[in-house]
Amino acid sequence: MKILGVLGSPRIGGNSDILLSQALAGAKEAGADAVEKIILDRRRIAGCKDCKKCNKTGFCAIKDDMADIQKHILDAYAVIHASPVYFWSMTAQMKAYLDRWCVFFDADWKWQKLYYPKMRAKRIGLITVCGDINTHTADPIVHSFKTTAEMTKMTWLGEVMASANEKGEIVSDNMALKQAFELGVKAATP
Repeated sequence: MKILGVLGSPRIGGNSDILLSQALAGAKEAGADAVEKIILDRRRIAGCKDCKKCNKTGFCAIKDDMADIQKHILDAYAVIHASPVYFWSMTAQMKAYLDRWCVFFDADWKWQKLYYPKMRAKRIGLITVCGDINTHTADPIVHSFKTTAEMTKMTWLGEVMASANEKGEIVSDNMALKQAFELGVKAATP
């Protein structure tokens, strides 16, 4: 079983990255055969052009790194996403990535037959970090991912919402570290 972590933060070693690493450690401890982290900022991902070619073919017309990332998503038992809050939303890197999930769907927003066996009931979770002490500042990000899971009948693992500002500050938040680890355990527990 492979657990995939997708980091939407451009700040490597930052708070979102630390919590995602905790989640992947939890998955490993719970028995995942493999854990992998994709750092979106190190990949070339263009925004969706709404050309609708993928609705017909199941393949995106844009030639960039997203096709490779989609293969990793398909191969994963669960996908845990992590993004800091930028202006009350997810980062541009994470938004471009999530918009490109349209390749998995046909024109009626049903799974492409090609992808249905691997995507149905796939498990997804989310980690958010914001500089605001009110972690619900991240609610729009949670809404995007949770609604995607509900619409597609994927398994929503839940979210970890934390508050931290300075790089690495999250290491002093034992509750957030514990919750992230537990999210990883949940991701790898059938």
